[in-house]
Amino acid sequence: MDRIASVILTVLICVVALGQFVQVITRYVLEIPVMGLEESLLYPTMWLYMLGAVNASRENTHISANVLEIFLSTEKQQQFLAVISHTISIVIGLWLTSWAWDFTQYSIRVWRESPTLYLPTFYVDISLMVGLVLMMIFTAWHLLISLRTLITPSSETQNG
Repeated sequence: MDRIASVILTVLICVVALGQFVQVITRYVLEIPVMGLEESLLYPTMWLYMLGAVNASRENTHISANVLEIFLSTEKQQQFLAVISHTISIVIGLWLTSWAWDFTQYSIRVWRESPTLYLPTFYVDISLMVGLVLMMIFTAWHLLISLRTLITPSSETQNG
């Protein structure tokens, strides 16, 4: 799973970087912009953002400001905080996922196309739904791990 995610994200970031490089060179150096390049870069860019967020959820490495952890002295207290954090993340994530579902249904119904290349934007729009669903799955997984760690008696309490 790590290898697959790494390869997909690496390919996407290379495609986006190369596209941006070509855009800058052709537009500002050669002064002949490539028509539709920005539209076509929207696809790998949006998938890169969403799959990057999914990867952070999978690894549980989202940026967070865990100020409260400084004041918590035991592992149980930190696990309790993790349970609260994951629960709040799931509630907000499910709310956003319901919005993404509505947007996906709208996207299917309207079937918009990009203005220059007439590419269906559904394939960009669906990345939001796919990404949020996967993030919710991984967040729920981490919640279960935190709950199991919180509930399972530690070796210190068994021996002491």
